[in-house]
Amino acid sequence: MAYWLLKTEPENYSYFDLERDGNTVWDGVNNSLALKHIRTMILGDLALIYHTGKERQIIGLAEIVSQPYIDPALNDSKRPVVDVRALRRVNQPVTLAQIKQDNKFTDFDLLRLPRLSVVPVGEVYWQHLIELTNGTN
Repeated sequence: MAYWLLKTEPENYSYFDLERDGNTVWDGVNNSLALKHIRTMILGDLALIYHTGKERQIIGLAEIVSQPYIDPALNDSKRPVVDVRALRRVNQPVTLAQIKQDNKFTDFDLLRLPRLSVVPVGEVYWQHLIELTNGTN
């Protein structure tokens, strides 16, 4: 299992939309590195949903519920997508400011590659973020 952080503009599609829909096709990714990450996702991987824009915070937890496949809307083999299912809102949103201030995240790709929309999350980072979202840290 791998862990991910998926960024979304809440004005376009928020975690709350994902909760309402139950699951969705995670599409609209253009960056080649982000697309490479999607190609490596497997059924059962977990993801933190991060609202960009004015919010800049982790808001929910989701699960990858399909293998990568070609985006049916584009029919372009270079543009994979996956299906994502809402699991739960986090108890305590974690802001980008909190992450930047925490010295445990110095090499985290969210900070190193801030424009990347699909960010791998290492096990240590994942555990710490989950602790923060539960309000235990």
